[in-house]
Amino acid sequence: MRHKPWRDASILVIDDEPPNIAILEHILGSAGYPALITTTDPRRALDLFRQHAPDLILLDLKMPHLDGHELLAQFKLAIPAETYLPILVLTSDATADARRRALAGGAQDFLTKPFSPLEVRLRVENLVETRRLHLALASQNAELEERVRERTAQLTRRAMELEQARIEILERLARAAEFRDDATGLHTRRVGRVAAQLMDAIGRPSVEVESVERAAPLHDIGKIGIPDSVLLKSGRLNQEEFAVIKTHTVIGGQILSGSDVSLLAIGREIALSHHERWDGTGYPAGLAGDAIPLSGRVVAVADVFDALTHPRPYKPAWTFKDALVEIQDQAGRQFDPDLVRTFAALFQEGRLTERALA
Repeated sequence: MRHKPWRDASILVIDDEPPNIAILEHILGSAGYPALITTTDPRRALDLFRQHAPDLILLDLKMPHLDGHELLAQFKLAIPAETYLPILVLTSDATADARRRALAGGAQDFLTKPFSPLEVRLRVENLVETRRLHLALASQNAELEERVRERTAQLTRRAMELEQARIEILERLARAAEFRDDATGLHTRRVGRVAAQLMDAIGRPSVEVESVERAAPLHDIGKIGIPDSVLLKSGRLNQEEFAVIKTHTVIGGQILSGSDVSLLAIGREIALSHHERWDGTGYPAGLAGDAIPLSGRVVAVADVFDALTHPRPYKPAWTFKDALVEIQDQAGRQFDPDLVRTFAALFQEGRLTERALA
């Protein structure tokens, strides 16, 4: 299921080659994106950005006067930290080094010249949809927080309605991400249930158990910013593609940042930390041991277990027994060894079964 493109999105295109500008205007105009702001002079880019407040920036790397990397540094200072404004780099340099440097500088995606019209449309659609979801979430959060401040002393019923609205936002965001690569729409729910069982088994308070169950489905929300060519690839990812897929943790953290809502804060923590490893070789921050938030350590076990026991484009489903053996083999390397022991105990007690998690 794909979302309809956000046709009202404004797009700033910065490329010193007029033919490239013309090609992009034709491709995006025919795709229904009328609000394009263009310039061939990178020195005007920052003023145009401030004047038009675009929803997406298409940025060439190799330009006179100011190259794309210098402009990325300027945009990084100009864009508020809590704002998700995607930047799509236009480059004829397809080397992994150039892409890593641009990604480190703040770019979200890459487009190699010469342009493929279909690839341009798909990548732009994915990035502006991510932007739209972020703006909708920020708007709804602001409205909800204002209503909470105004009506704290009023009826419990109203407070319950607000809580339900927050839960619905979480569920809708989780579905938006999971529809990209899970047609059944059940992976995130299963991860939430397993994570909650594990939190309960280690003796965490019920409020924490419930919070993790609701926030865990957001662990892969950042995948809405990953190109389909990488996310849905059936074979093994190469080094460059894996570098792109890893950014879903950072994108997820950006989408869920800037809110005082506790569930969203936990969701951000999980999105950023569920690919960290106990031995410190994970990503994005290379955290190790107890430095990894408990919520991230718990969801890491639940996520890998569910991924192993259900079919993916690149593998068949494993049995529960084989998946447990793999989880145990990774204790002390990928996973918190104490959590792995508790996880194994849940099997021995019969609390984790295929029927219970169907």
